[in-house]
Amino acid sequence: MATLATNQITPAGIVDMAAVMVTAAGGGDKVRPGPGVFVEVNNGGGAGITVTVDDPLSKSPVGAVQFNPDLSVAVGAGKRAAIGPLPAERFAGTADGLVAITYSAVTSVTVGAFST
Repeated sequence: MATLATNQITPAGIVDMAAVMVTAAGGGDKVRPGPGVFVEVNNGGGAGITVTVDDPLSKSPVGAVQFNPDLSVAVGAGKRAAIGPLPAERFAGTADGLVAITYSAVTSVTVGAFST
């Protein structure tokens, strides 16, 4: 898993967001969490994908038969999605403190991390 650099969005903006996007890693990516942190996923492929943000901290309710608090977002072919915010209270991995993000496919998929 690659750790994405978080790009700060200022009042002046980011003129060329495509320039800070990187190829999605086959084993997934990680990002430092925060209240204004989000990732943008650009699916340039010919089929839809699912982006999953791991939620390792939510506890299963007592008596639950099935429980999966992970955040799953469908990103259609040729579409973009902004996913977040990604606060540490929900998404920070317990071992490294980073948010783990995986993709159902990575062909023609780019991703960037941003913070407001």
